[in-house]
Amino acid sequence: MQFSRELRAAVASGDITVSIRLWQRPQVKVGGRYPACGVLIEVDSIEFLPFSALTSDDVRASGEPDLETLRARAAHSGPIGPDTLVHRVEFHVV
Repeated sequence: MQFSRELRAAVASGDITVSIRLWQRPQVKVGGRYPACGVLIEVDSIEFLPFSALTSDDVRASGEPDLETLRARAAHSGPIGPDTLVHRVEFHVV
């Protein structure tokens, strides 16, 4: 998985454990291990849910200060409204 430059250190340190992705279909698998930010991450879970279902815990775990910043980062692949389905990927550094 790729991460924005400003998030990479926090991913590598384990401070970021959730990523919100606007994918047509999952690009990773639960239990899969992937190189990211100079470390190996393992995917713990993938949920497909409306953007409006994300919680403040999700925002914090994704390293963003607020929901609108998270929306803007995830929307690089297209617009995201409250009902837009996104993939919530939870992971940890191996």
